[in-house]
Amino acid sequence: MQFELNGTTVHGTPEPRMLLCDFIRDSIGLTGTKVGCEQGACGACTVLLDGAPVRSCLLLAIQAEGHEVTTIEGLCAGPELSPLQRAFHQCHALQCGFCTAGFLVTLTALFRTNPHPTEFEISEAIAGHLCRCTGYAGILAAARHVAAAKD
Repeated sequence: MQFELNGTTVHGTPEPRMLLCDFIRDSIGLTGTKVGCEQGACGACTVLLDGAPVRSCLLLAIQAEGHEVTTIEGLCAGPELSPLQRAFHQCHALQCGFCTAGFLVTLTALFRTNPHPTEFEISEAIAGHLCRCTGYAGILAAARHVAAAKD
């Protein structure tokens, strides 16, 4: 199997039933993608597949063959945080951090297609994510901050 992961070609031979999240974490060693519910309900394992947010716990690793996958580790180039990541820091949009990667990946996809989403569009985009620490106020504030920024 071969696919692009954060801009780098990766090769591997996953077990037939290995999930994409497990391949990314265990075979590649990128641990930013978290495994939470393993049912697609919490959003912690969200990655971008050809630019669209998907639950990596619902995909077999082999399904990434020939695609472009982006994890939290691939959201910014170099040591600089993205504007969204900076806003998460400034707005205290994380507590334990377990869900943070999934929220950032999903919101990154939203801002790539809609640079100035409404509050409703932001809420809709993250509706499938769970934050057990109830950090939603900070998450929404960070997203609103980015949405309001001038280009």
